[in-house]
Amino acid sequence: MASKDVIKEWFGRGNTDIEEAEFLLGNERSLETVSFLIQQAVEKYLKGFLIYHGWELEKTRDLVKLLKETIKIDNSFEQYSSLAREVKNFYFESRYPIGYDLEYTNEGMAVSLKAAKKLIALIK
Repeated sequence: MASKDVIKEWFGRGNTDIEEAEFLLGNERSLETVSFLIQQAVEKYLKGFLIYHGWELEKTRDLVKLLKETIKIDNSFEQYSSLAREVKNFYFESRYPIGYDLEYTNEGMAVSLKAAKKLIALIK
């Protein structure tokens, strides 16, 4: 099992990401950056939770896969399956040309941010 300091670092970095996402969204900044930060926060919290429970760190950005591992530990995370499916693509969509225009909206990002914060609260 990882030390509490390691877990605190994962969660601390996730907190920074979610706070930045909130700030940027509230100040009408780049929605692509907001989406990336939401994805990063969820990824870091899920990995921190899994590491705490003895999971061997794996280089993946697949939130669906990470959530499935989390559900094996605690079935109450099942309610976040749609969030994981939605947010998992934010990383790639916000970082690489994907060949089509993204249609992020302030309202959509606000909904994703709110759901991500609920997931984080459950992990805490």
